[in-house]
Amino acid sequence: MKLIHIRLLIIAISCMACTKNFETFNSDETGFSEEEKEYDYNRYGIPLRIIQQGIYFNYDWGKGKNWPFQMMQNLNADMFSGYMHDFTPFNAGLSNSVYNLNNSWNGALWENTYGYILTEIKKSEDLTQYTYPELFAVTKILKVEVMHRVSDIYGPIVYTHFASALTGVVPDSQAEAYQAFFNDLEQAILILRVEKDQTLFHKFDMIMPVGQKGVRQWLQFANSLRLRLALRIAMANPILAKQQALAALNPNNGGVLAMANEVVAVSTNGTGYTNPLGVINHTWGEVSMNANMESVLTGYKDPRLPYYFNTSTGGICKGLYKGIRQGTGFNHIKYRTHSNSTVAQNTDAILMSASEIWFLRAEAALRGWTSESVAHCYEQGVIESFVQWGAKNAEEYLKSNAKANDYIDAFDSFYNIKAQCQVSPRWDETATNETKLEKIITQKWIACYPDGCEAWAEQRRTGYPRLFPVLTNKSDGKIDTKVMIRRLNFPVIITTADPSQYTMLCEKLNGEDHGGTRLWWDTGRNF
Repeated sequence: MKLIHIRLLIIAISCMACTKNFETFNSDETGFSEEEKEYDYNRYGIPLRIIQQGIYFNYDWGKGKNWPFQMMQNLNADMFSGYMHDFTPFNAGLSNSVYNLNNSWNGALWENTYGYILTEIKKSEDLTQYTYPELFAVTKILKVEVMHRVSDIYGPIVYTHFASALTGVVPDSQAEAYQAFFNDLEQAILILRVEKDQTLFHKFDMIMPVGQKGVRQWLQFANSLRLRLALRIAMANPILAKQQALAALNPNNGGVLAMANEVVAVSTNGTGYTNPLGVINHTWGEVSMNANMESVLTGYKDPRLPYYFNTSTGGICKGLYKGIRQGTGFNHIKYRTHSNSTVAQNTDAILMSASEIWFLRAEAALRGWTSESVAHCYEQGVIESFVQWGAKNAEEYLKSNAKANDYIDAFDSFYNIKAQCQVSPRWDETATNETKLEKIITQKWIACYPDGCEAWAEQRRTGYPRLFPVLTNKSDGKIDTKVMIRRLNFPVIITTADPSQYTMLCEKLNGEDHGGTRLWWDTGRNF
């Protein structure tokens, strides 16, 4: 096992102090003289590259790569979303899988983001605000992309008052943070609508594909991100949600992602970036298929399945697609030959795709916010996902009435469970709005793979797709087995390093600091 369990004190300290001495934490530029920093715009480009590596985190701050991502995302969101599992019985099977939440793992996203990435965002904002508006706008977009993921995991965050000499450490509630996200995206969009491309910085852009770098692409990303966040708060603040969705879809603002080749991803092609999930997967062998993916994708006979996972390599399941059920608390490695992900080190880290945006448009139309055809947007989402992955026969798939399969454990029948997903791929115009939403979100869940952060957020918001409950619950009553885990707790180090900040965060959370507390946008209802 390659996961490093020792908590690095420097991260925790920087997390607590990040609003004070942020400019001293990151040492990535220490190899550059002042003259070299100015040469070829390195002073502006270096922070930009660090930020982009910090979204799907694989920024090497001198302590090694890949293992931070395993703690930051793979052992929580990737699993809780129903995408992945690990055949290794961490802590004798008593870990996140059974809601025995590991604080040293679950604080990693907060600590690394504040300790290394948000500091560079602040640096980039200060450097570019009055000199390079295009780069300032791009930084704002990246800031929202980075920090909405943090908020969607924990709830309240330090955002509008980060590094403020006037207010000190004052957290935002999630409602306040989302309003700030929209404000930052609006500012970025307004800037980019009047800016001309500054190709000087294109070499530092690790996200937009070669030949597609520029203002138009970043405008599409900003509007698409705005639409994503608007639907996220559809029940928490319907008025603001509709307002932001319509602004995102307004063609005068630059448009949204629409075609399969319009994929926002951190590129591994000549950038020096490697996909951390690929290392955890192929080098360490610790990324297995989740039973929920097996149930839905095999039941649907989904043509995308071989693009997502490999077949099992041994045992009684050899040659089959086989997943691991979360929450059984197994204490062995019998599942080690089950299906693993196809993601490799050179696989681009996908942050957003056009297919996701079509599903967002389908939901917006279902809610009556637009006059678009719900069915068309839904089907287009499926089609664009098929094209993106190179899968065939999307038209036949969209006619299918297939349902998810029951899960049959390879070794212990006690772990068997009936299929939870209740819908088929075929659109049904006569179905209720709830069933239509279930179809939309289930297909969006399939299409968003392998980004567990987005998938888990949408599953909590809507309840779809219906996932298998844990068989063993070790949360001491804090997490309801049927309701499932709703968030991660704040890093424990805050309680001693900065008790006043912790108190304010809990007040903004408006609930107890544990995995059973719902976030602001997680209302428990869809209409």
